Amino acid sequence: MAQRFDAIIIGAGHNGLVCAAYLARAGLRPLVLERREIVGGAAVTEEIAPGFRASIFSYLMSILHPRIQADLDLRRHGLEVMPCSDMISPLDGDDYILFSDNVARTQASFARFDSRDAAIYPEFDRYLTDTANIFRRLLWETPFDPTRRDWRAFRQMAGFAMRHRRYAGKLFRVADMLTMSAYDFLSEWFRDERIKAVLAYYASIGTFAGPKTPGSAYVIMHHVMGENAGAGGWGFIRGGMGAITQALAASAREKGAEIRTNSPVAEVIVENGRARGVLTQAGERFEAPRVIANASAKTLFLDLVGERHLPDDFVRDVRNIRTFSTAFKMNIAAERPPQYRCLDRIRRDGALGSWDYPTYVHIAPDIDYLERAYDEAKYGRPSSSPFITPVVPTIVDRSLAPEGKHVVNLFGGHAPHTLRDGDWATEKPRFEKTVLDTMDRFAPGFSSDVIASQLLLPQDIERIVALPQGHIFQGELALDQLFFQRPVPHWADYRTPVRGLYLCGASCHPGGGVSGIPGHNAAREVLRDARRRSGMGYAAA
Repeated sequence: MAQRFDAIIIGAGHNGLVCAAYLARAGLRPLVLERREIVGGAAVTEEIAPGFRASIFSYLMSILHPRIQADLDLRRHGLEVMPCSDMISPLDGDDYILFSDNVARTQASFARFDSRDAAIYPEFDRYLTDTANIFRRLLWETPFDPTRRDWRAFRQMAGFAMRHRRYAGKLFRVADMLTMSAYDFLSEWFRDERIKAVLAYYASIGTFAGPKTPGSAYVIMHHVMGENAGAGGWGFIRGGMGAITQALAASAREKGAEIRTNSPVAEVIVENGRARGVLTQAGERFEAPRVIANASAKTLFLDLVGERHLPDDFVRDVRNIRTFSTAFKMNIAAERPPQYRCLDRIRRDGALGSWDYPTYVHIAPDIDYLERAYDEAKYGRPSSSPFITPVVPTIVDRSLAPEGKHVVNLFGGHAPHTLRDGDWATEKPRFEKTVLDTMDRFAPGFSSDVIASQLLLPQDIERIVALPQGHIFQGELALDQLFFQRPVPHWADYRTPVRGLYLCGASCHPGGGVSGIPGHNAAREVLRDARRRSGMGYAAA
């Protein structure tokens, strides 16, 4: 006999857990089914060598929204955010650039390279902050369908216009960020290519794009919208990123949600155009009047629902979601943190204030370095000089490694999901050497300090956490895949062509990153429909 719940959520990644917690808080009884043996999706902490635990996929916290942290009482459930140092970008030789949320510190660093760029930086920071505030408000919106011509659509558009009327005169900024390349946008402000690279770096994180790719300016904004302390809002989590999802799971359970691991879903049960529940690979049947998928749009519709239940044009749009990934992650157990060439100079300058070591680093000394890394991937080759973000959480969190040892996380690009010539089965060891050689260029001897390592290419990420082609955002953050076109046109409001079936993951607005906002917004729409359908007074998300 099938077990019945008020809602079934497919996937216990952070958005699925956020959605479950809000639904449970509102009075529903949700069931979360996770195919892996642990909850967390891409926000997990696991052992990579005896005594060494690492944030396996996502590695820093930036945009987990303070509202969600407070609503779900995550601090009481163990969430502890720890600051990381200001960001350091090593240059060749012993030089470096610093990027901080402290405007004066960043300005002083820029002044060593171009006095005019330093002088204009405070104005740029105000512009970027003001523009980020516009986008931050859009994060909480349920996208409307501008092509509809009914009263409901009119009310949605009118309400949207009224809520954001104070920003009407600044909408050109939104258009610029969504259409310009990072390089063109930054060139309107700065002259020095090294200074431009400090911010253009963000445009390459997790995307198959270079700083000169049209539309890449928005990706800068996506990465610096965090509202925590640090450059771009970045910070470490005590216990690694898995502590976020453990806290979310504890909050959801406390409110009445049930979470089951080792329960991969095989099929969404659809009868007469409505979702009725799910069938697991073990043959268990669970029924509910609403099913919410934290799986990607491609996985949900092409694998779990099936084309027979969907309109042809919808299926075509889903297939065309661009998910080709070139991002890689390398988790390392190390004897010591990377000893950068510029480290002595940083300490002499007192650049990091009370910090003795740069825990957060970007390796990409100029714009051409970033563009060449992309250019090679564009032709189906791994980058011969990849850009890399090394972070060392064990500087502040000693629980992750044995005494005196360290965990080093490397995230970067580009390593195409599919190679034009060759095969990753043979190329993977070569690329691992390339990554370590690049680290040695800026931190001599680092490779000899490696005790153990785990290199995850897009194919590995796809296999382990079911992200199509290993894309960390479940789809490119491009104009044609954002807001009312995410995941596909006409279906951006977290609902789907199958009644009672919803999406709550990174495939939806506002996209990827450990924010929890897609899960929050989806829960709000689920509860809105539940109130309409039953007339019951479920609490709002």
